[in-house]
Amino acid sequence: MRIARHIPNTITSMNLISGVLGVIFCLQGRTDIAFPLMCLAIVFDFFDGMVARLLHVSSPIGKELDSLADMVSFGVLPSVMMYSAMLPGHQDGLKILCYIPLFLAAMSALRLAKFNLDERQSLDFIGLATPTAALLAGSLAYYTAIHPDSALASLASGHYLLPALAIGLGLLLVSEIPMFSFKFKKNTGDVIRTWKQTSLLTIVVIASLTVLLLHFNWSLIILASTVSYILINLLFLIRHS
Repeated sequence: MRIARHIPNTITSMNLISGVLGVIFCLQGRTDIAFPLMCLAIVFDFFDGMVARLLHVSSPIGKELDSLADMVSFGVLPSVMMYSAMLPGHQDGLKILCYIPLFLAAMSALRLAKFNLDERQSLDFIGLATPTAALLAGSLAYYTAIHPDSALASLASGHYLLPALAIGLGLLLVSEIPMFSFKFKKNTGDVIRTWKQTSLLTIVVIASLTVLLLHFNWSLIILASTVSYILINLLFLIRHS
């Protein structure tokens, strides 16, 4: 049992190591490796909590370690990836714009600190979850690195898209906007929540089939899914406000 108590923290450490390696590879110009490492970190982030619940072990240090790992993998890493994506288009001037995506890292830290203290988020989220923001930013940076001649890459290396995205995602992270999760509890009776989940799953399936049939890069599935997730939540907020 004593060994079992350390298993979730070990998995969390793998999340942290994946994030650190991702930052290293990104700074070496290997965004193509950095994003898969981010995805691996998300897998570890999912399993550490699941294993802790299965083994009925939890500790305050585990909670803090999880936040520290998430800060690196889903705060620092996507910010550095966006910085790297912007850099090629700003070598001759306005290089300072490349640092605006670091705003996402700062807001991720605030989001994670708030999440640890907020008891309202046991089922759904208040504000955008850091892994979702990271996947959106990371998949965009990855796609532009794989397809540097694409229209999306041209936009990403420009003055506006990634700075605006970083600021928008950062504000969503610390907002009070309700965001549904895929945590399932019996008899919630929330028809709207179920509809949101079903809508997103439908979009994910359609996006996956489209990417597979047209032989697009797989990162577009993640990009389309995360953008759709945010839009679904915002549209329902506007409709019911």
